[in-house]
Amino acid sequence: MKVNGTPKLTCATFLADYLPGPIRVEPLDYFPVVRDLVVDLTDFMRKLKQVKPWIIRKEEKAPGNGEYLQTPDQLDTYKQFSMCINCMLCYSACPIYGLEPSFIGPAAIALAQRYNMDSRDEGAAERLKILSEHDGIWQCTFVGECTKVCPKHVDPAGAIQQYKLTGATNWVKSLLLPWSTR
Repeated sequence: MKVNGTPKLTCATFLADYLPGPIRVEPLDYFPVVRDLVVDLTDFMRKLKQVKPWIIRKEEKAPGNGEYLQTPDQLDTYKQFSMCINCMLCYSACPIYGLEPSFIGPAAIALAQRYNMDSRDEGAAERLKILSEHDGIWQCTFVGECTKVCPKHVDPAGAIQQYKLTGATNWVKSLLLPWSTR
């Protein structure tokens, strides 16, 4: 919810921090209000599914052939982005999502980046294609409010910038080395 105009995780917000008052509690911005403080997250759930936030493998191991193991360093590569709790504070703080509701949004992009950085995943190119479309990463103007309000320190703005770098690099490679992108 919003507390005095700022998106907050209200279960972890202390009223004493806002004394002597007054305290204003409102529903999150940019989401349809169902009732009182409850908002409809259908748009986010559709966008989240679109970025395929799961491990994609070209070939799966046969059952009984072992697990996909990772080192602690490989886990550390993406752990920050896996801490997202889908609280939607980043969407409520994002002025781009407010102006362009079709923007796929910070949490969905951060979760896509989480899987791209996972050593077991092979779906990065597929996600980049989806996120490079009109409503994806290029809509973000890097205001950074999404990262400021994140209670779990996920840094969705950083994930978006990493995606932009990857997208730009792939585009330049396609111009200079067109045969390597087929």
